[in-house]
Amino acid sequence: MSNGDKTILIVEDDKFLAKMLGRNLESHHYQVVQAINGKEGLVKASQGNIDLILLDIMLPDIDGFDLLETIKNDEKTKRIPVIIISNLGQPEDIQQGKSLGAKDYLVKSDLSLDQVVEKVRKNLPQ
Repeated sequence: MSNGDKTILIVEDDKFLAKMLGRNLESHHYQVVQAINGKEGLVKASQGNIDLILLDIMLPDIDGFDLLETIKNDEKTKRIPVIIISNLGQPEDIQQGKSLGAKDYLVKSDLSLDQVVEKVRKNLPQ
């Protein structure tokens, strides 16, 4: 199975960052779907066909932690691995994200695009 069969949903309200992440993942042959807020992210996640979600915590409508909890409590979406990408880098934020079911937690200030691709690759279901 090639990367092109895998679809990554990016839920991120920072359009510049979302575009950079999307382009980078597409250059590694992933399909990319974008959502600029939590409601849109939830709709796109539950439409099926999403293999992994990159989720920001600070969203304009729904808190990312609440969104993660909703995703993990829904039959249709609970199996989708979620990687949090956030400016919130405190240990308690990371702990909260992981306790709610996130596979990984990346802090934006420490982020490299290669790192994101590596984490995506590592956490995608085979």
